[in-house]
Amino acid sequence: MIDVPGRPIPLAVRVSAPAVGGDLPVIVLSHGHGPSNFIPSFYGYGPMVNFWAAHGFVVIQPTHLDATFLGLRESDDPDAPLYLKSRAEDLRQVVDHLGDIERTVPGLAGRLDAGRIAAVGHSAGGHTVGLISGQTIIDTSDGSTVGAVDTRFGARVMIAAPGRGEDLNGPAAEPYAVLTSTNFDGMTPKVLIVVGEKDWIPYFSDRQDWRNDPYTAAPAPKTLLEFFDAEHGLGGISTFDAAETTDENPDRVAAVRALIWAYLRSELYPEDPAWARATAALTGSTAPIGRVESK
Repeated sequence: MIDVPGRPIPLAVRVSAPAVGGDLPVIVLSHGHGPSNFIPSFYGYGPMVNFWAAHGFVVIQPTHLDATFLGLRESDDPDAPLYLKSRAEDLRQVVDHLGDIERTVPGLAGRLDAGRIAAVGHSAGGHTVGLISGQTIIDTSDGSTVGAVDTRFGARVMIAAPGRGEDLNGPAAEPYAVLTSTNFDGMTPKVLIVVGEKDWIPYFSDRQDWRNDPYTAAPAPKTLLEFFDAEHGLGGISTFDAAETTDENPDRVAAVRALIWAYLRSELYPEDPAWARATAALTGSTAPIGRVESK
């Protein structure tokens, strides 16, 4: 638990780490705003977290204030129900307190490489990663601009994140009005944008490619990783065997987590050819499950 001044409750984090090894890189994983009680919190995303921790990363999962079980979505806080401003601050707080986390978790002291930190997020969590990467929104309570580049993150992945605010023209524009100001002009760092080919819900936008906007509307350098036939859950990345996904596909989940792992390895360790090898295998397949595009 991290005590954050002004936060209504302490910031709870969950840490998953390899049993052995040192100089371990870190992933800060931001959960989505899903409908379940516990999946949109540090209790979710086991299919990805377990894999990444088993393959050399320390994964830190903050529980944001919009986690359903906290009961704060209906509060009178101007940041509710999505708590986008607070979400971005949560990621910064995790890095601010990385030393405390390392000392507190049994067996972790002295094993982290604080110079190699990645931010990964799904859905609203993808938007959260955007906000520490130069994407901006307008705070509806005071008109201020929220969002800036936090250079402490050496790699960034936005999975199924919302698109441009001006094209949030479905019914979601009313409860999630703050998203209508989402702007990618200042998102200058390298980011991997992961999308599902069939991740389109008219509730958000009438544009079927709306979730590609973090790639198409942001300045280079960016990379797009699109999975064919995938919907918002990309096969079920948020949990095991639950109705949280509409396109359950364990093979797709395995590919998503492995490709993201390869990208992070090569971004944090430029000499590591993992991403080049993974994308070569993807594009060279006789039955490709997705495609990669860069600018």
